[in-house]
Amino acid sequence: MIDAFSTPHNRIKTLILLVICGLSAIAAAAVGIDDNPPGILLVFLATTALVLAFVHPWRTARQFRFLLYTSALGLVLFAILHNVFEVVSSKTASAGVLQILLQGLGVAAFFLATLICPVAFIVGAVGLVAMFIRNRRRLT
Repeated sequence: MIDAFSTPHNRIKTLILLVICGLSAIAAAAVGIDDNPPGILLVFLATTALVLAFVHPWRTARQFRFLLYTSALGLVLFAILHNVFEVVSSKTASAGVLQILLQGLGVAAFFLATLICPVAFIVGAVGLVAMFIRNRRRLT
C-alpha cells in the first residue's frame, strides 16, 4: 500500500482510481443494485478500482500470487464468519446493542465475501499471468 503513494506518478494514479471508485459507488447507489445489472456492474467497477488503486505499482508475480491466495482464503473465511454472525445474532434474545453489532458484522463479512474477495481474486489472477509473461520476456 505504501508503494501506491511512494512517487508522484503513483499518487496520481492512485487518486484517479479512488475517484473512479467513489464515482462508481455513487452512481451504483443512484441507479440501485437490487436486481439491476447496471447497478451491480457499477459496484464491481467500484471495487475493482479500489483494489487496483493499491496494487497498480506491483511488478512481481509473487505479489499477485499472494493476493490470489489471500483472496481465495478470505472468501471462505468471510463466508463462514457471515454465517456465524447471523446464527449468533438470531440466537440473541434481546434486540439490544449486541444483536445490532453482530448483524452489522455479518453484513460487513457478507460484503467482503461477495464484493472484495472475488474482485481481488480476479485482479490477482490477471496480474499473476501478466507479470509471469512480462518477466519471462525479459529473461529471453
